[in-house]
Amino acid sequence: MANELTVEKSDLEYKKNSKNHKTFGMCQKRLVVRRGQPFHITIYFHGRGFEASVDKLYFTVETGPHPNEAEGTKAKFALTDSLQEGTWTASVVGQEDNKLSLTISPPASAPVGFYKLSMETFTGSHNKTSSITSFVLLFNPWCQADSVYMEKDDCRREYVLNQNGIIYQGSYKCINMIPWNFGQFEDGIIDICFALLDMNPKFLKDPGRDCSRRNNPVYISRVISAMVNCNDDKGILYGRWDNNYKEGISPMEWIGSVDILRRWKKSGCYPVKYGQCWVFAAVACTVFRCLGIPARVITNYKSAHDSNANLSIEIYRNEKGETLWNMSEMIWNYHCWTEVWMTRPDLKQEFNGWQALDPTPQEKSEGTYCCGPASVKAIKNGEVNTKYDAPFVFAEINADLVEWIKREDGSNERLNTATMVVGLMISTKAVGSDQREDITHHYKHLEGSMEERETYKKANHLNKLAAKEEHPEEKQKIRIKVSPDMNKGNNFDVFGVINNISSEEQNYWLLLSARTVSYNGRLGPECSKKEMSCVTVEPLSEIKIPLRIMYSSYSDHLTESNLIKVNMLLQHQQTHTFMMAERDIYLMNPNINIRILGEPKKNRKLVAELSVKNPLQIPLLDCIFTVEGAGLIQEQKRVEISEPVEPESVAITRVDLMPRWSGLHKLIVNFESDKLKAVKGHRNVIVGL
Repeated sequence: MANELTVEKSDLEYKKNSKNHKTFGMCQKRLVVRRGQPFHITIYFHGRGFEASVDKLYFTVETGPHPNEAEGTKAKFALTDSLQEGTWTASVVGQEDNKLSLTISPPASAPVGFYKLSMETFTGSHNKTSSITSFVLLFNPWCQADSVYMEKDDCRREYVLNQNGIIYQGSYKCINMIPWNFGQFEDGIIDICFALLDMNPKFLKDPGRDCSRRNNPVYISRVISAMVNCNDDKGILYGRWDNNYKEGISPMEWIGSVDILRRWKKSGCYPVKYGQCWVFAAVACTVFRCLGIPARVITNYKSAHDSNANLSIEIYRNEKGETLWNMSEMIWNYHCWTEVWMTRPDLKQEFNGWQALDPTPQEKSEGTYCCGPASVKAIKNGEVNTKYDAPFVFAEINADLVEWIKREDGSNERLNTATMVVGLMISTKAVGSDQREDITHHYKHLEGSMEERETYKKANHLNKLAAKEEHPEEKQKIRIKVSPDMNKGNNFDVFGVINNISSEEQNYWLLLSARTVSYNGRLGPECSKKEMSCVTVEPLSEIKIPLRIMYSSYSDHLTESNLIKVNMLLQHQQTHTFMMAERDIYLMNPNINIRILGEPKKNRKLVAELSVKNPLQIPLLDCIFTVEGAGLIQEQKRVEISEPVEPESVAITRVDLMPRWSGLHKLIVNFESDKLKAVKGHRNVIVGL
């Protein structure tokens, strides 16, 4: 009678598994693998080795607080000769003395999460259960059977493995890029991502059902959309848009998700202050990439917020051109959300692929502040009756704008109907480079085309609304022109341009004004104004009226968005009808100069020199450099500059780096001071072995 088989130890083959499963950054002290793909372990037995004719081996995997075979959170399976698709299997790949090499293969539909693996040995009438290991199971975009499978390898590298990115801000006529450290493989991030799932109300109410549904990226994406904001739960970020951030950190200061996620976990899951749309979207992108779901951050310029779901944005102004906010809907200068890649078995097959998902708390969806996933292809086709929140996303990129003048006698005059001002320059980082990719055509047909108008009518019909009256576009007669030197700290001119295309002289009353504005459209104080009671324009001619904008007028009121809105209101003196032009101006920050001193090598100290020139007419006080970089430094570093930085002088400092991985990395820097905020810079660093 053979002695019972006793496990002495196990080798989880971290190096081999991390390479095969693309989890190298996560897989130092524990096993992190992807579903639908076998992983390797070696078991050492005490006294004697495994004998197939004598010993029977059975394995059990469990996840969640209440593992259950019926719910798919527990599985028991025997050692077999070969791997089988669609179920948990274990097979022998090699045997030597008391060493047994195995592959364990999870099905491509298994719930993601933390798992325990145990083994039960049967030798004659003796049986013994041994705990083998714990491991983490992730989604697998490299596996064709996985619902997040992505065919192109360069896309998988970009949208799952790349720990750095670019987010677009500014205005659609002056697009500004900021770097972002997603850091999904950094220490502790995977634990925080699963802690986030375990804090969601659905898990707290029924953990067994919630863990069972973690096999479905549609379900998980809804949970993450809700949990990145804290409006209904103990989510990550507290949103604020009033420019009062004294109790926390300004949204513009953040340069990465890692610091935010670590702060949330360290505080006992207390919301981090503060977030705005790009921060919500970027943190969600980190969580998705960490879990293995391909994700990217999207910026939509002139993004509509359709609060009454009629696919039109109505804005009311008084006779001075001032917006009446209590009556008006919003068009954000830009808005960011996240796209995630998955199949949609709950929809038509043609709606697989990219899904729009928005964690910024704007409107409730099924009673919770979340949005999506909405199929991008469905949005383009006007299929707004599809799950989830398609009408809201459709309006963000394709609503029509109707502007009204509310006269002093209470009557309303239609000022303008514009069908091509919402959803412009929809942008994301290109695959494999820091260039911008314009993906507007993914969301909508060409503006003004027959297909685009037909899609709008179809969406209105499916949204069960009466099709609104169409009005032809007026031929452009007025516009706002800007000067080229619009840097923060400068004085500069903008111009109201009036083009008289008629054969008769025209006379107008003119109001040209400039106000600081937040990216979400909220106006600040007026910083320049010109009113002219009579402007005469000769037949078939054009005139330009300058408006000087002084730094001294906008410096104290400019938000960290660096935006100024210029309005031009024109009233024809004969007909008393109004015309209006509007333009958002983005003021450029100075550049951060980043020098790398020394040759970048793995596990060798490296120094980065950072400098910023003060472009303002006054000294900069309370200057701080903040530095992050996945694979270059383990934690965020902050360096304070004790002395004031005089005008035209340079703030300069050095920081130590310690590269942990070879390959391409990105050092990301933010500079803050009392008068110069959210200055961003980055430098690619190639680390050798």
